[in-house]
Amino acid sequence: MRNYVQRALPYFLAREGRLDQRIINLARILVEHSLEIQPEQRVHIGCWPFSPTAMPYLEQITRAVLRAGGFPLLDIEPEFFDTLLIKEGNDAQLAFVDPRLMMMVREWERSIVLLCEENTRRNSNLDPQRQAFRHKHFQEFHEVGLARTAAGEHRWVLTNIPTNGYAQEADMALEEFEDLYFHSIFADSDDPIAEWKKVYDEQEAIITWLKGKRDVHVKGEHIDLKLSIEERPFINCYGDKNLPDGEIYTAPVEDSVEGWVRFSYPAIYSGREVEGVELHFEAGRVVGASAEKNQAYLESMLAMDDGSRILGEFAIGTNHNLDRFVKNITFDEKLYGTVHMALGFGYPDSGSKNESALHWDMICDMKNGGQIFVDGELFYESGEFMI
Repeated sequence: MRNYVQRALPYFLAREGRLDQRIINLARILVEHSLEIQPEQRVHIGCWPFSPTAMPYLEQITRAVLRAGGFPLLDIEPEFFDTLLIKEGNDAQLAFVDPRLMMMVREWERSIVLLCEENTRRNSNLDPQRQAFRHKHFQEFHEVGLARTAAGEHRWVLTNIPTNGYAQEADMALEEFEDLYFHSIFADSDDPIAEWKKVYDEQEAIITWLKGKRDVHVKGEHIDLKLSIEERPFINCYGDKNLPDGEIYTAPVEDSVEGWVRFSYPAIYSGREVEGVELHFEAGRVVGASAEKNQAYLESMLAMDDGSRILGEFAIGTNHNLDRFVKNITFDEKLYGTVHMALGFGYPDSGSKNESALHWDMICDMKNGGQIFVDGELFYESGEFMI
């Protein structure tokens, strides 16, 4: 009971008029900047999983949607649900995708997803084969959403709101983690939306330089990888789909990736941490994979389907307000001075043709002499763009 009250306390303080202004700013960023919600647009607000910590966030986001004229629908799933389903569900239950979710992704205009985990390791000991089976049956949901997003028919944004669970993963107190989170999304600034527009302008200049380029060679202490970006656009990420944000990404030509990479940080997927991942590529496919911890889990994810051994994304993190690895991919892939790559499906707007139920981001540090050459020209070194 005491733990529940502690987690619910921010909500009750908010009701007493002591709401953190940064939460109000977050709601404004999501509604006015990320999604640009218009009157009568249907807005799905999902909290997966839900905890009482989310209450002040959900209230302010709902209020902001209402003020924009949108039609909000709250969709709340408790933390035990996915764990219990994977542990005790039969195959038919694992394969079942809620038709309300499919209706939303096929028809609605906007979606806000809040992740609010209090126990980030609750699924660490579940059967990875059953997890992979469950992920595979969500492939249609993801493909429909990606296609509608690429067509401009649906917009979504995801954020991990601060919890004790995320703070503990980062070896931080909750207040420290809150400060990091709000600073990384500019919610502690006087005009957060203006700050995100600056990010857009800076990254758009880099993307403009990359247009029409073909060959990328990434070199460093932990990487020697070549890939083609011919006719593959880079996408500007400026708080429109993720918070925190700050990256540019593209989809490598599927059969072009050659070389190796040893990822500097643990690769975390579905609550399972895999350390010391090293991948070797030939003709675009992973032909060798090893890990210092949870090798069997890595192999099970690579065996998920035919596209899980192919890179669907190559990206560069640009967020200067993130200064540490916190074991949360929404934060860590945006780390300034890193590149990351995703095994599995890629985003259609970046030209990806790879289909998979998997999308697993893994991060490589570039700050200690890492270089990126584009068409033979030095483009990036030790975290700095050289163009």
